[in-house]
Amino acid sequence: MSEKSANLPKVDADEILEGIDRWVEIESPSYQGETVNRMADLVEDGMRTIGAEIARRPGWDGIGDTLIARAPWGGDEPGILVLSHLDTVHPLGTIDGVLPMSRDGDKVFGPGCYDMKGGAYLGYYAYRHLVREGKTTPLPITFLYAPDEEVGSHTSRDLIEREAKKAKYVLVTEPARDGGKVVTSRKGSADYALSITGRPSHAGANHDKGRSAIREMARQVLDIEGMTDYGRGITTNVGVINGGTRSNVVPADCSAEVDLRFMDPARAEEMCGRLENLKAYDPDVELVVSGGMNRPAFSRDDGIIKLFEHAKGLAAEIGFELEECETSGGVSDGNFTAALGVPTLDGLGVDGAHTHHEHFYYSSLEPRAQLMIRLLETLE
Repeated sequence: MSEKSANLPKVDADEILEGIDRWVEIESPSYQGETVNRMADLVEDGMRTIGAEIARRPGWDGIGDTLIARAPWGGDEPGILVLSHLDTVHPLGTIDGVLPMSRDGDKVFGPGCYDMKGGAYLGYYAYRHLVREGKTTPLPITFLYAPDEEVGSHTSRDLIEREAKKAKYVLVTEPARDGGKVVTSRKGSADYALSITGRPSHAGANHDKGRSAIREMARQVLDIEGMTDYGRGITTNVGVINGGTRSNVVPADCSAEVDLRFMDPARAEEMCGRLENLKAYDPDVELVVSGGMNRPAFSRDDGIIKLFEHAKGLAAEIGFELEECETSGGVSDGNFTAALGVPTLDGLGVDGAHTHHEHFYYSSLEPRAQLMIRLLETLE
């Protein structure tokens, strides 16, 4: 890492805000691939204009394309991967309904503005700033824009891992946490589906002939929820249940969806094993468990600590104190890259809040953009 410079980048928060607004105007829910591709078209056009080399892989199963943009310098040596996603959690029509784009003092509102179009745009702006200044960086830079991070990154994971293996550092533009903190570790996650098949019967005339799938599921739910162990950083959550047809019919079918979070590979193996080996209490019903690990744990290692300390020093140059959120329960595509052993710094996006009134703070734009620019300029 190079010596710090006193020459701080001059950035324009209003210009950044205008760019973020253009990105937020294009709603891009994960499973609306055509709208995610409208976002990808906009980003691709912008990147081409400032000289980036573009690669784009079509998505499938309703998912949009994965976009890769490379700075035209540095060749094939290990460089910096800037990792972002273009999909959001809000359904189409949110911008014209419950969450219109607006500003109230320091708060800027809009669907996906915080997670993560604000941060994704900061990465783009940092690169554009360098190009406009006629600068290159010590390392080559690759930008990857995933179309499906919010739903597991099933179509983009292989590309994320491929690019990470070629990188020396990964910078993730997910939003900041807890008042501007960057993320240096995250729990891993696994997703499971339970399907139970019982035996239907009339609840009045032949109740004893039936085998209730819902009754069996109720017992399984209590067992699964009981696996939560806060002291060990393990949580299990049954978030969705569907079953039955009518109140006077013993239900033959019931299904559930389970979210598992864990701190490290050993606990992942233990907990995935427990879920995958669930057995039915009632021998007359069938229990099928499917699923598995989605994202490995993102562990804070020496490389990540060194990268954070470098960023902290740059932030001090700029004029603010950068803190770390050492463990986030939420997952990101940074989980994939950190698990490969590549120093990964996450949460480099805008500061704000991800609620039904999603917003970011205008005051975070300038310092966060400066930090991104300085990281690109100084990592070597």
